[in-house]
Order: sequence, then structure tokens, then C-alpha cells
Amino acid sequence: MATALLLSSSRKVAVQALARGASTMAAEKPVATALQDVLTRIKQASERAGRAQPVRLVAVSKTKPVEALQEAYDAGQRVFGENYVQEMLDKAPALPSDVQWHFIGHLQSNKVKAIVESVPNLAMVETVDSTKLADKLNRAVETAGRSQPLPVMVQVNTSGEESKYGVEPGECVQLAAHIAKSCPHLRLAGLMTIGMPDYSSRPENFQCLAECRTQVAAALGLVSEQLELSMGMSGDFEQAIEMGSTNIRVGSTIFGAREYPTKPRSPSPPPPQEQQQA
Repeated sequence: MATALLLSSSRKVAVQALARGASTMAAEKPVATALQDVLTRIKQASERAGRAQPVRLVAVSKTKPVEALQEAYDAGQRVFGENYVQEMLDKAPALPSDVQWHFIGHLQSNKVKAIVESVPNLAMVETVDSTKLADKLNRAVETAGRSQPLPVMVQVNTSGEESKYGVEPGECVQLAAHIAKSCPHLRLAGLMTIGMPDYSSRPENFQCLAECRTQVAAALGLVSEQLELSMGMSGDFEQAIEMGSTNIRVGSTIFGAREYPTKPRSPSPPPPQEQQQA
């Protein structure tokens, strides 16, 4: 058992190292070059999987400046993803209107109105994980007067991690049916899942999402292929494609490692004697 745990730990470390290496290499390349490299890998993985057309690439630009997105746009990329509402609100007006924005982070109900009304080219919300959020989006789309229903995906927590949002696999049919039957201003586009903490989903996570799609399709009288599978990120998108993904979300491999603002450190408390003197 100890040997198995050691092998599992070694594999995880190796995958993390590969992902970090890919991000570092991306940071050393121009965005356009890194983007082309990813597109080539997507094409090759699609061919191995016998796909007639390559899957959709969502370029995830979390924490990156508009200039980096513009470089990707100039290289032909049109689909971009954001994890945070405020970042999308800031970036969307600065880029051409033919950009298709996917929201891929946790969406709070109180942010729904802002993102629907302020981003007219919002193309998809991939992270619907409750009937409350679905209803809120449905009302916001109606109020905003959008001419077409907004495509959404049901987020499924396929890894069982408490830190992940998403419905349990056994609850995906209920939520999907609610969207399809009770939210006329939304269009059920498919299902989405997020990888493990090291951004490398295990094959069983991908298989679980595929099985969820089969169940949802059967419950709604659809062909499975009518529903998309959004799975795969920088560390595992090729495997995801080979296991059926139609929509991958790649960020650091294109734009380089994310840059989070450094929080100022709190001053150390004074020694007890100084505290008494204060």
C-alpha cells in the first residue's frame, strides 16, 4: 500500500511539474506563438480521437491584461473565458464586439444582472450549479431583452471535493431538466467539470461527466452529442479531448503563469512590553 501511495504521489508531482513547465514556457513565448502551439496540440488530439472538427478552445485570461488578450485576438482567437465577473466587466468593453465571452467561475446570484446586462456578447455561462442561479439568469436574460436564449452548462462536481462547486453527479439530471423545461430564456448547452487541485483530472472524472451527459440526454429525449462536454485545462486538455471533451479551457499555457496582486503583510505585533507601554 505504501508503494502504491508513493507511486500516486510521484505521478501527481510529475504532472504538477509538467503543468508548471508548460506555464513557464508559455510565459517565455509571445502569446500568439503559445496560442498556435495549443491549437496544434488540439488538432492532433482531435485527430487521435477521430474528430471531424477540432474542439472549441476557450482562452482563459484570468489576471492577465487586455493587451495579452488583444494579442491572442490578433492571432485569430475569438473565444475567451473569465473566472471573475469584475474582470469580464472590465475587459469586455476594451475588446472587439465579436469576442465570445464564456463565464467559467463561480457566479454569485447578486452578480448575475451585471454580467448579463453589461456584456452583450456573453456567449455562455458554464457554471450553473443550482436552480436558484438558473432562475436568476433566466429572469436577467428576459429583462435584458436578449434576442436569443443564453447558452448555459450544468457544472458537475465529478471529483467529490468539498472545495469544488457543482452539483453531485446524481443531481445533474434534475438541474438540467429544470433549465430545459422551466427556463425558456436559457438554452442547456451541456455539462462542465473542473479538474483536480493540480489541474489534472483523473480519467474517471472525465468518464463521470460523460456518463452524466448520457443520463441527461436520455431524460430529456436528446442524442448525447447534442450536449457539450466542457472538461480539460492546461494540464490535461489532450486527455480530455480523447475522452470526449468538446470545449476546453486553457489559460496559463497560453498566457503564462497567473499574476496575483501581492497583499501587503500586516506589521508584526510589538513585544508584550511595548504593548503595555502603548
